[in-house]
Amino acid sequence: MITYRSAGYVHLSLPRLLETLGPDDRVWLWHNGDDEATLEAIRPYRQDARVARFHHSRENVRLREPTNWLWSGSDARFVSKVDDDCLVSPGWLDTFVAAHDANPEFGVIGSWRHPAEDFRPELAQRKIKEYAGGHSLMRNLWVQGSGYLMPRALTEAHGPLGPDESFTGYCIRAARAGAVNGFYHPFVPEDHMDDPRSPHTLIHDDEDLLDRMPLSAKANGVSTVEQWTAQLVQSAIVLQTASLDPRSYSGWRKKAKSLRRRVSIAAGRPAKW
Repeated sequence: MITYRSAGYVHLSLPRLLETLGPDDRVWLWHNGDDEATLEAIRPYRQDARVARFHHSRENVRLREPTNWLWSGSDARFVSKVDDDCLVSPGWLDTFVAAHDANPEFGVIGSWRHPAEDFRPELAQRKIKEYAGGHSLMRNLWVQGSGYLMPRALTEAHGPLGPDESFTGYCIRAARAGAVNGFYHPFVPEDHMDDPRSPHTLIHDDEDLLDRMPLSAKANGVSTVEQWTAQLVQSAIVLQTASLDPRSYSGWRKKAKSLRRRVSIAAGRPAKW
């Protein structure tokens, strides 16, 4: 779990995560920045036996360095990350471990962080596949970087996150090499508290959004709650309709998509994922 200016959420997300652990599961905590309220919220848990390591980076290094810190230092069978603004579901780890054990071809499998109304069965049905052991996935080449579970062997095979590589890019790279990725189905929910529709959200108006400004909102030119909600709805649609052909995310296709996003942002329109 990576924390950053999240005292309003981490007092919920960290205890929930710890409650879901089995006897052999451990949490590594990485804190970015010097927000005293967040440091105070996590301080009681630093001595918890379920917290294996704690690291404080005064610089906000975001994703790559903390992720590679875990991937390179852990000797666990599986690795994961849970965002400080997300509430995982009870039993999520047991469900995902059982799915991996029954299906060695599984790569990165994830929770579903969108509200029920964002699920469109007529769109998603073609991507839902059954696998050994009674497990099913809504196949997708990538999942979000929270509430997922992947074998650490995958990081040994494909190395760490690259200098300019997103977690999405890493998932696609693993899928290109044969890993089967996707969202466990029936979905295992993850409450994304920065979604204005979450009952625990701290984003109630545009001022709240500007104060918190999720990274994906900033990257896509979002400035209002209405735009942010629309982007979250659109991202759910993308996940349910995205191509399963890795060639769709490389070469000229990738360049064309990137150009469309830049044009939308330059024109003052939030980019659609």
